[in-house]
Amino acid sequence: MRRAVVTASATAAGVVLLLSLKPHDPAAPVTAIGATGASGASGSTGGTGGTGGATTDASNGGTSRSVTGDAVSTRYGPVQVKVALDADRRITKIDVVQYPSRDHRDQEINSYAIPVLNQEALAAQSAKIDVVSGATYTSDGYTRSLQSALDKAAE
Repeated sequence: MRRAVVTASATAAGVVLLLSLKPHDPAAPVTAIGATGASGASGSTGGTGGTGGATTDASNGGTSRSVTGDAVSTRYGPVQVKVALDADRRITKIDVVQYPSRDHRDQEINSYAIPVLNQEALAAQSAKIDVVSGATYTSDGYTRSLQSALDKAAE
């Protein structure tokens, strides 16, 4: 009899715990983290979105282009990057315009993952980079958005 009471109590406690879990809500887009190449200037973009078009930076003689990739929806929210390219179409800077950051765990994961992804993409000069362990969805959205920006720049 005692065993049945303990088993029933444990089962009831387990059900209550499972029902009290909250599902992970999709994240709202935020202004985010940037990376630079050899120029040494670091920063992020001033907005939370983009038209996906290319712009020319007149401050350095018009030799730099910025292209915003498509916003890629992931399980935890959209990921979107903006890429600066020099005259030789080399990636000089990557700004992550949107990334999941709704809760503390999203912020913790992406504060580590995004700089790693930026560094990998700058080193590879392409979107063919490894995913960051523990940030698979962000990594996938990042590479897809980066590839769309590079495709737009090639047009």
